[in-house]
Amino acid sequence: MSPATAPAAETEEHRALRAAVAALGQRYGRDYHARITEEGGRPAELWADAAKLGYLGVNLPEEYGGGGGGIAELSIVLEELGAAGCPLLMMVVSPAICGTVISRFGTPAQKRAWLPGLADGSRMMAFGITEPDAGSNSHRITTTARREGSDWVLTGRKVFVSGVDIADATLIVGRTEDARTGRLKPCLFIVDRDAPGFSRSPIDMELRAAEKQFELVLDEVRLPAGALVGADDSGGDQAEAPDTGLLQLFAGLNPERIMTAAFAVGIGRHALARAVEYARTRQVWAEPIGAHQAIAHPLAAAHIELELARLMMQKAARLYDAGDDAAAGEAANMAKYAAAEACVKAVDQAVHTLGGNGLTREYGLASLVTASRVARIAPVSREMILNFVSHQTLGLPKSY
Repeated sequence: MSPATAPAAETEEHRALRAAVAALGQRYGRDYHARITEEGGRPAELWADAAKLGYLGVNLPEEYGGGGGGIAELSIVLEELGAAGCPLLMMVVSPAICGTVISRFGTPAQKRAWLPGLADGSRMMAFGITEPDAGSNSHRITTTARREGSDWVLTGRKVFVSGVDIADATLIVGRTEDARTGRLKPCLFIVDRDAPGFSRSPIDMELRAAEKQFELVLDEVRLPAGALVGADDSGGDQAEAPDTGLLQLFAGLNPERIMTAAFAVGIGRHALARAVEYARTRQVWAEPIGAHQAIAHPLAAAHIELELARLMMQKAARLYDAGDDAAAGEAANMAKYAAAEACVKAVDQAVHTLGGNGLTREYGLASLVTASRVARIAPVSREMILNFVSHQTLGLPKSY
């Protein structure tokens, strides 16, 4: 990345990280990503190389083998891989959500068991929150946990859980009864992939992606006390804290939104770069088509919107890494919304710039038309973000 295109708000270390990750991405690129997707494989080689270079655990504590950075650094890694055409979706889940939750709230035993593997890429975690009848509304989640002696018994269903087939465990969001109030409150459990009663089935997605989506069934899954995030071996500490589970949940959801923004900005940059290259060289009349304002102006507008979205993403990451969870929540939602909209517009304009060529395999843009919509839908829809901003920021009344 040239100094002219590097974000001015970033440090020298951040710019060096961008350049290094961009170099890695260029060694793989869109052709690699398209090939493994077509073959039904997964980006194991890219994951391994990113891990070897320390990029996957750049946000995790140094004492557990991580880079000691934050979501600001991890979002740079994902954005640059996306800009190269080979984003690693599981980065959003494994180091960003699960790694963050465990590093902030896990017990010493949970940290020792998971953080080194998440940092060096040798272990992976999935994240299960969405349910068939509740979506990601934590207040309507029906997956519940009850105590039986020193164990927990978990029952429920989850849908649209990414990468369960390749994850060593899944961080499941459930609800359990508060001993003092009797009300159900959120709680997070680490469920090993081979736990009895824990089953998965693939969801038939028309969108082709290397990372598969699954429906999970938890049928009386018996877990040891230490599976509850933040609990001691008796399971008592977290269970008696009234708001710990909710804090854990939002500690994971804010990085998820920031990383989704990074994913979207990266894809948008990739599509825009392909379109600019084409417009600069494609000649139908006396001048390349990029000389015509009908082509040049929409591409310039797409670039501006991507840059604005990236600035909001950087703000959200800085707030989160500084420990300002409330302000980070607002900024993370705004960043995710802005990046998704900018990404969709950039991809659409890129395809339109190439015309018929934009729908060919040679240029690799057609598949991004569908992929770019993912950021509008997941992990939370743009409408729910607008609800959040209208209620939390503007103070308008709720309609639900």
